[in-house]
Amino acid sequence: AGDAPFSVRTELSDCPWNENAKLLLIGLQAKDIDFNDRPSSNIVFLLDVSGSMDSPDKLPLMQKAFIMLTENLTENDKISIVTYAGAERVVLEGARGNETKKIVSAIEDLMAGGTTAGEAGIRKAYEIARNYFIDGGNNRVILATDGDLNVGISSEGELIRLIEEERKSGVFLSVLGFGTGNIKDNKMEALADHGNGNYYYIDSLLEAKKVLVEEMGGTLYTVAKDVKVQVEFNPAFIKGYRLVGYENRLLSAEDFNDDSKDAGEIGAGHRVTALYELVETTSKQEIPESNLKYQTGSTLSDSDEWLTINIRYKEPDEETSKLLSVTVDGDDYTSDMPDNLRFASSVAMFGMLLRDSKWKGSASYQMILDNLKDYNFDNDEYKEEFVYLVKKMNRYE
Repeated sequence: AGDAPFSVRTELSDCPWNENAKLLLIGLQAKDIDFNDRPSSNIVFLLDVSGSMDSPDKLPLMQKAFIMLTENLTENDKISIVTYAGAERVVLEGARGNETKKIVSAIEDLMAGGTTAGEAGIRKAYEIARNYFIDGGNNRVILATDGDLNVGISSEGELIRLIEEERKSGVFLSVLGFGTGNIKDNKMEALADHGNGNYYYIDSLLEAKKVLVEEMGGTLYTVAKDVKVQVEFNPAFIKGYRLVGYENRLLSAEDFNDDSKDAGEIGAGHRVTALYELVETTSKQEIPESNLKYQTGSTLSDSDEWLTINIRYKEPDEETSKLLSVTVDGDDYTSDMPDNLRFASSVAMFGMLLRDSKWKGSASYQMILDNLKDYNFDNDEYKEEFVYLVKKMNRYE
């Protein structure tokens, strides 16, 4: 509603894997954009064609993915292609988006071989992005790689400092990871985080279609940057809580109001889901005293609020944040778990089982399948794929 770039939704029900806890979903849904009236794009494809990309699930898949993306470009868009192996090479510069044959031909002609000079490629891509910068447009580098950079600066810290320096130009960064084996997930996610962008792992044509076609807005058009979420619990009702996942996304409490601290970006149409396991004061579950260090002091005993969700975000071209607050109370609870929360909790259980989390409680692959057995996912191929993966793991349990 209004000028906010996204809405906030909460759902609260019983926790499937812990009978002594509730499960809270916090969902952010970004505004979508009208692609008929979208800003012009200046995009540089920065493509890794080193020897490590010589695998069917790397360079060939990457080529097909970027060809999919070109189908949605217009004459107002500018496309450049930079490749890097032993050295960087400018394959295409400043082509109009509707010059589809030229762009596709340049992508199809790529071959893998050599070492991985990622630093030189990054610098050249940002240089070209600055040369074709569109005021008020979408200026972005899309890096596609397995992350195995080994020529020039290659440590995560050095690469982050390079990306932080380059982002000052107003050029955003999306990172697409390909392949298995030597995939460097942590390095690529760190680059996207510090380049005001997002990171996706592409393991199939289906995922490529999802990221670069169906969710193109979220991948390419940032509607809010440095988004931070802070949840404050009322100890009159909640004696303990656990954020499910997001371990590598945690911020110190004092960083929430600090606009100089970098945080995550949200793209057009993008959805962000966070889950909290909540232990009420009436629950039998015991919470170690050390977990209550943020809940000392006076309680809001005269309030029926369980918690407050505070969200800070910046408009894409601004450096001062805005604050959005939402409260949750016991009236939000429903014993009949909403379909959205049922699916999200199933994904969370799957993640906990795969990493053998000490918090998995009574979760099992069969529990997930039972959880979802009454739902028809025939019209959602991604949810269908999730159920297939759970069934596959259940056979090996």
